[in-house]
Amino acid sequence: MKIGILKERKNPPDRRVVLSPKKCATLLKTYPQLEIKVESSDSRFFSDEDYRNEGIEVVNDLSDCEVLLGVKEVPIDSLIPNKKYFFFSHTIKKQKYNRDLLKAILAKNIEHYDHETITDKNNIRLVAFGKYAGIVGAYNAFRTFGLKFNLFNLPKAEVLHDQKMLIEELKKLKLPAIKVVLTGKGRVGNGAKEMLDGMQMRKVSVDEFLTHTFEEPVYVQIDVLDYNKRIDGILKDQNDFFNNPQDYKSDFMRFAKVADLYIAAHFYGVGAPFIFTREDAKSKDFNIKVIADISCDIDGPVASTIRSSTIEEPNYGYNPKSEQEVHFMDKDAIAVMAVDNLPCELPKDASEGFGESFAQHVIPAFFNNDEYGVLQRAKMTENGKLTERFRYLQDFVDGR
Repeated sequence: MKIGILKERKNPPDRRVVLSPKKCATLLKTYPQLEIKVESSDSRFFSDEDYRNEGIEVVNDLSDCEVLLGVKEVPIDSLIPNKKYFFFSHTIKKQKYNRDLLKAILAKNIEHYDHETITDKNNIRLVAFGKYAGIVGAYNAFRTFGLKFNLFNLPKAEVLHDQKMLIEELKKLKLPAIKVVLTGKGRVGNGAKEMLDGMQMRKVSVDEFLTHTFEEPVYVQIDVLDYNKRIDGILKDQNDFFNNPQDYKSDFMRFAKVADLYIAAHFYGVGAPFIFTREDAKSKDFNIKVIADISCDIDGPVASTIRSSTIEEPNYGYNPKSEQEVHFMDKDAIAVMAVDNLPCELPKDASEGFGESFAQHVIPAFFNNDEYGVLQRAKMTENGKLTERFRYLQDFVDGR
């Protein structure tokens, strides 16, 4: 079986890759019947030479490979018909800008597997970059805080080698006694938590955070039932929230009154209450001055996120009174960091972590007759048609 690792063609080029050189070498030892080729690229973090040094063939043409692995969307004119492709297509939520891509995948008889659709039998994702979004997002939160208040100027994450270096930079900081609130306890939230713990910031309970003052910086990590409550006041469990989000309202303002910096690393489910609204942000009690919105849902649960930002220009300001964008240094502005492709800033760690999961969960499925149904669940298209699980996209494909 031949696997080809694609050159990333989106602009700006993504420096991540599905399998690192060392991971490729390990897989070749584990599966003697496997062949791996890498498409030459001068933009990815691992150079052609890094792959050659591990005995991996670097080529300019992958047309003889059966399975092609990429990170971001493959441009339509680069798609090779009748192949199996793995990449983030950004189509499963009917994203309009990629409708033509999905149509081309079907027209070219491509068997497409989206990284987002690779799940276990309980629908839990098996491969993801979320942890690395959390890591970089937390780092960028403090970088933004330093710039907003002219306290320090951290280097950009993209110029540092790995997570360890990011933590070393954060440990050098002399922070005032700020309170940091972190929403989310999934991959993204726990990635952010790794950074807060790594820089040795003290973690406190919800009650302490809300009622105590401290002489050192502290943080609290909160989950859905900490920042939402039932409208009728009855206490129930998380399942009730997930099943009946319409019965809840946000209770985040109690944190917004005392927090200085907010790191948004939650997953937002459609129908759930917004965490804070534009009206909430206008309140004189709203104390938060810096928001790192890693989740980055535009005009969604975090009212200040009115657009996504870029790695080049990561910060903008949100004026709560006018509800307009201003410069983030403006005295009335909430400084916003809302980069929507954060793992790109940590390409080494992100590639190695992602490749670890891909090698563990996906590659074996090619050799064990897909024993656990990983490929079957992830397959979006086959024989020019959407598979049953993804038939809901047919109207989207047809433009209806």
